[in-house]
Amino acid sequence: MFLIGTASLSLQAQTFTNYTTADGLLSNNVNCVAVDASDDLWFGTQGGVSFFDGATWTSYTTTTDPGLADNNVVAIYVADDGTVWAGTDFGLSYYNGSTWATYTTVDGLGDDRVNSITEDAAGDIWIGHSDGATEFTGTVWTSWGTAEGLPFGGISHIEVHSSGDVYMGGGLGGVQIWDGATFTEFTEVEGLINDKVRSLVIDDSDQKWIGTADGITVMSSTDLFVENHTIMYTLPPPDTLNPVEDVVIDTNGNIWAAIYVDYLVSEGGISMYNGSFWTDYSVADGLIGPVVKQMAVDGQNNIWITTSTGVSKMSSVPSSIAEHANRDFVIYPNPTSSSFKIDVEKGAMVSITDLTGKLIYNDNYQAVESIDVTNWTAGMYMVNVEGSVQKLIIR
Repeated sequence: MFLIGTASLSLQAQTFTNYTTADGLLSNNVNCVAVDASDDLWFGTQGGVSFFDGATWTSYTTTTDPGLADNNVVAIYVADDGTVWAGTDFGLSYYNGSTWATYTTVDGLGDDRVNSITEDAAGDIWIGHSDGATEFTGTVWTSWGTAEGLPFGGISHIEVHSSGDVYMGGGLGGVQIWDGATFTEFTEVEGLINDKVRSLVIDDSDQKWIGTADGITVMSSTDLFVENHTIMYTLPPPDTLNPVEDVVIDTNGNIWAAIYVDYLVSEGGISMYNGSFWTDYSVADGLIGPVVKQMAVDGQNNIWITTSTGVSKMSSVPSSIAEHANRDFVIYPNPTSSSFKIDVEKGAMVSITDLTGKLIYNDNYQAVESIDVTNWTAGMYMVNVEGSVQKLIIR
């Protein structure tokens, strides 16, 4: 398994702006987010749909808008024609700019429990739901479930490739690829790190970044295994694998992952990958809460993050990890179980402590030196290079 180390950097230029019910959100428990063509934001919350144009909040609930199926909106999407689609456990609702209306199984939807919404180049709406997937042309409904070849567990995420192929992330059954005639699967057998898929995004090289319950698997342009990313966000021991809630790509091509795991206390945040290293951001950096759910990127390359405690907007996002870093060293490999090196100027003073503050290593580091950790206790350590600190994971 190919592990990519994290570079836990303090990026001083980033700004987090947080929003809660005090600002106009219907509920602080925000499940999903979509950006429209005007760079306005649509949030699906536990209390209804909240619209934000950067200055004013507008609310849509079943009380004020009876065409909305339910106030607990778990998926939201803005189509190219401007219609807003909201997924609930009681059907698929859409907003035409003036009124809401709802489709259910009575109309042809395969299942009322909607998980994901997107569209293809023709403007057809694709819905992932708890029984499989449905395509809606505006007049015709076509559904796929276990009888049509999809695995048990429903579809949690749908992404449409420019070729027209539809990539369906299964709640239990890996990735199912629909070419218009047949399904092809990409599962743990083919190299997927975990068959519980939660998100999928396609980059400019046609690689698929698949967020799962155990990390990210990268699939090639020809749908073959490339690599796994398992530690994008540093979590407290003993767990190190990262349960991924969402994956998006910003306008600079950086990959963003939303990570959340429920320990005795909740741990979570977001991480950015620039092609070499991951950088993580947490509540300590300004994120409004650890229970991250979904992300979106607007036209100004701001990252919008929904959580159970409100919404964060991360602005002044770097074009690469090194752009605003106040540290100039890299630990590799990280994590490790045998030894590691530090990419730093020869003779730099390096000290390493465990999480109790106990000094483990303290010396003038030589650039080619490998530090043996075979006798170190597994866990997290703090590496200090002349005032700059990074995390080291020993497995």
